Amino acid sequence: RLRLHDGKLIKDRRYHLRTYPNCFVAKELTDWLIDHKEAPDRETGIRLMQKLMDHYIIHHVCDEHSDYKDAKLLYRFRKDDGTFPLSKDVKVFMRGQSLYEKLVSMDESILKVREENSVKYQRTFLGCEMIDWLVQEGEAENRKEAVELGRALLEHGIIQHVSNRHHFFDSDILYQFWINFRRRCRLTELLNENSSRTLSESPDSPFCLRKLNPDPGNTSFLSVQKEIKIVSAVRRSSITSLAGNSNPYFSTTPTLVFPPVAECNPKSVLKRPVTNEELLSPGAPYIKKTLTIVGDAVGWGFVVRGGRPCHIQAVDPGGPAAAAGMKVCQFVFSVNGMYVLHLDYQTISSLIMTGPRTLVMEVMEAIE
Repeated sequence: RLRLHDGKLIKDRRYHLRTYPNCFVAKELTDWLIDHKEAPDRETGIRLMQKLMDHYIIHHVCDEHSDYKDAKLLYRFRKDDGTFPLSKDVKVFMRGQSLYEKLVSMDESILKVREENSVKYQRTFLGCEMIDWLVQEGEAENRKEAVELGRALLEHGIIQHVSNRHHFFDSDILYQFWINFRRRCRLTELLNENSSRTLSESPDSPFCLRKLNPDPGNTSFLSVQKEIKIVSAVRRSSITSLAGNSNPYFSTTPTLVFPPVAECNPKSVLKRPVTNEELLSPGAPYIKKTLTIVGDAVGWGFVVRGGRPCHIQAVDPGGPAAAAGMKVCQFVFSVNGMYVLHLDYQTISSLIMTGPRTLVMEVMEAIE
């Protein structure tokens, strides 16, 4: 958007005796994408702009077209006309970007290259250092508010503990900005934003942002009986084609296979909700166990549900997970060394499915 403003492609334009401020001609923009090597051809350029339309970043000036047409039609960035939807997630992302820019522009920035366990990390800071800075710069009124801000940034994937083992705390634990907001991004990355390859090839890209905590009320539970039937059926024969999903155990869209959630007795196996703070508080009645699960030809044989924290909703009695000691109601602490208490079940499922066949999980179990 800023480059288009600088290049005068975005400007006030007159059409049918009416002036439309800060808009661009679609055909001219497609030419620009190709000329500046942001797209290899017109078809890709159109797909890129359609992606921006789908995410409410650009729109037709009169909203007469819901798709992006490579023609002499006027479009506009929503940020230029005040219609950009500022949801809570977007506000956190923009706050993170603002803080990052402020930090990297300082002469004596707290962001430094640091080493921990013989591994060097970029853009790092100590939790207590960040708290001090936020309060000192007026970004937070007090340390409690600063911790809440840090936790929001971590839960939205903007910062992280360097080895993904801790949430954000006012301590000397080492964190880093996971996103490098100044990294030069290619627009074509947008077309691969749902690909697991993107995260590994360009892990610090702003295009890889994903919200790590679920929206309240957005997590649907299937009954334990239904979940076990899913797992058992998949272990005998593949039913994933019914759901259009290659993931046999962790369907993020269960309603494609079963009736609506309200009709299938949705019920969590948990007797009551449990928070991360409760799990991690000193003296809490929970013990941590490490399970090594060697997947067979069709998977691992368990179902994860919930978020912050996720729990084991069902276990196939004849599967690898049960053999490793997994039980329902255990809370998922880490997956292959990655701290996941702040993640939702879809994200954890993706980590498992894209990881190695031998799965190492830390779970927290209530003491009887």
